[in-house]
Amino acid sequence: MTESMVLALIGGILIGVSSTTMLGGIGRITGISGILGLSLGKIKAEHFWRYTFLGGLIVGGIGMKISNPEFFDYQLNLPVAHYIIAGLIVGYGTRLGSGCTSGHGVCGISRTAKRSILATITFMLFGIITVALKRALL
Repeated sequence: MTESMVLALIGGILIGVSSTTMLGGIGRITGISGILGLSLGKIKAEHFWRYTFLGGLIVGGIGMKISNPEFFDYQLNLPVAHYIIAGLIVGYGTRLGSGCTSGHGVCGISRTAKRSILATITFMLFGIITVALKRALL
């Protein structure tokens, strides 16, 4: 087993444990788009857990950048506008699909939610089609 495989395995375990802890601890599904989307409105005390969760993601990313800067050593091959547009399209899609891969793929499938299983199949199918088209056309 290679180092990258071990790191991926550890990451997957951490995601599973975190999602289970969130659901068992406060009864919330760990769907990043929903957590972020509902945090953008008026600041409310009952959303404190959302702000804490998002802060943890930011602090974790900063910690990873400091401890392993080589993980962030990559080149952007397209103009920045392409990445911004892609992010906006993904954000729109997660709102349209009532969730993202973390909510549907990790939490929904594990709860055998039919809607989440269908949503995840849709995400994966369109991801595969997009890569196939990109490779065929470029």
